[in-house]
Amino acid sequence: MEHPIADPVGAGHRVLITGAGGQLGTALREVFPEADARTRAELDVTRPLEHETDWYLVLHAAAWTDVDGAESDPAGAKLANVDGTRNVAALGAPVVYYSTDYVFDGSKREAYVESDEPRPLSVYGRTKLEGEREVRDGWIVRSSWLYGWTGTNFVRTMLRLAAERDEVSVVADQIGSPTFVGHLAEATRELVSLQGGVWHLAAEGECTWAEFARAIFEEAGVECRVREVTTEELGRPAPRPAYSVLRSERDNAPRLPHWRDGLRACLERL
Repeated sequence: MEHPIADPVGAGHRVLITGAGGQLGTALREVFPEADARTRAELDVTRPLEHETDWYLVLHAAAWTDVDGAESDPAGAKLANVDGTRNVAALGAPVVYYSTDYVFDGSKREAYVESDEPRPLSVYGRTKLEGEREVRDGWIVRSSWLYGWTGTNFVRTMLRLAAERDEVSVVADQIGSPTFVGHLAEATRELVSLQGGVWHLAAEGECTWAEFARAIFEEAGVECRVREVTTEELGRPAPRPAYSVLRSERDNAPRLPHWRDGLRACLERL
């Protein structure tokens, strides 16, 4: 996977973005305005793709991201995350594949680095890890707790719930690094000039979901109480790692801002 691209959007270089309608894809479109950005309706990666163009680079943001839904539809999750990635890799261009902190089981209790052995707990985590193994040439980018100004995500959900009620119940026994898609997209632009392989790119800092919810309300100036609950109390279908903070052990890894800075940047877009 040793494949640095000196100028990923140089003259005549064709860059493809898959999943361009999603929250990460939307952010990538802003950072790579020259790219050919395709939504799911325009490019269904679950089907063999036409070699219509000699792509120079593919930013593969198309994915099954419904963590709980994957438990009841493992075939659908595999089709999108594994078969879809295989089809994208078959185009023959270097691929940036966006993976997840959920490839780890959370038992380490300190930040996971690239050389740590993945042990996914959920169908979603397993399919994302299998998708990683379809990438022969390019970059595997593991990030965590993504949110942005579009789509369905924790920040937008909390703000919607706060408009409807005085209190929300939020898990307080899972710890991660909420990562703003705008910052991840900017880091991607830096990453593709570096060597390929596995990279951990997530926001600085760490917090629980409950702490993140309080920060959202505080930064947005919204009055809403947060009632802390356990993962067991919430009773979601998919098991999740209790601790899934990601850090890079590579000296030259792009550094993302603190999650709180990402939150402020996201709220400015809403």
